[in-house]
Amino acid sequence: MNRSALVIGGAGYIGSHMCLMLRDAGWDVAVFDNLSRGWRDAVGDLELHEGDLRRPDDLLGCLSARQYQVIMHFAALSYVGESVVEPALYYDNNVIGSLNLLEAMRRTGHSRLVFSSTCATYGDPVERPITESHPQHPVNPYGRTKLAVEQALADYGAAYGMQSVSLRYFNAAGGDPAGRAGERHEPETHLIPLVLQEALRLHRGGEPGESKLRVFGSDFPTDDGTCVRDYIHVQDLCAAHTLAATRMLDGRVTGAEAYNLGNGQGYSVLEVVAACRRVTGLDIRYQMAPRRAGDPAWLVGSAARAHSELGWRPQITQIDRIVSSAWDWMLKFNQGTAKA
Repeated sequence: MNRSALVIGGAGYIGSHMCLMLRDAGWDVAVFDNLSRGWRDAVGDLELHEGDLRRPDDLLGCLSARQYQVIMHFAALSYVGESVVEPALYYDNNVIGSLNLLEAMRRTGHSRLVFSSTCATYGDPVERPITESHPQHPVNPYGRTKLAVEQALADYGAAYGMQSVSLRYFNAAGGDPAGRAGERHEPETHLIPLVLQEALRLHRGGEPGESKLRVFGSDFPTDDGTCVRDYIHVQDLCAAHTLAATRMLDGRVTGAEAYNLGNGQGYSVLEVVAACRRVTGLDIRYQMAPRRAGDPAWLVGSAARAHSELGWRPQITQIDRIVSSAWDWMLKFNQGTAKA
């Protein structure tokens, strides 16, 4: 009998890649998404339940229709800057929406959840690399909403026997190695696709001197003065979700567990720009700009616990390979072989 999963937010960036991996592995997959920040074409021919986490009846209707062995929750709003300006939006979707999901799961007899969390729950780092025992003191509403859900999962596990695995991502990047999916956001705020958008402008005949790409901060206490981040390929993220789901189905999860997902190595902003130049062969230029408030100099995670307990090892760790998968998909998508 095929294993089954409902992917909440399966029309978004990471969720759509998750659907592809599960389907490739023979899982029976369905998607729940309101399509506000996802893409209908990313769902393909999978069963789509168009609904909103903020509407309990949408969730109850979906989860009452059939039983799923595992639910995976990717449907969060995730722009740090937006969360500062519009915290009500983030608490409504990320916290209230997630609590609605937990209640719908309880009422329909679903007890296994893989939760897409974030390193933003840690706040400013006090150790390098960051481990799961690092204090959780988020510095923005986005991180606080994710931490609130993690805390709810621990309470639901203790009181109701719900099994959950929270996966705290560092910087997700890249695209499906087969070119079937990639990173699409409106607006785009992530470094690699922003640099590659500049590369695409040059690829189309733009002048290098007209670049509007900005690098925020040149005076961080790092080797080249720009901030350092841990980039993890989306395929490796999805592999960790599959391992977490398998761990639950094998009866090895009791209550709430949490794992960091990162490569354990960091790349500076300028190192990422250099990698994009190497991969594309284009003269990508940038403008220096002041630091953004709240940007730590260094965010790199230890995934030792995921290695030992989940058996997870990232496979695509070199920055050039990560960038190459993102660039291949961007070229394909913008040449019309994928539909917007």
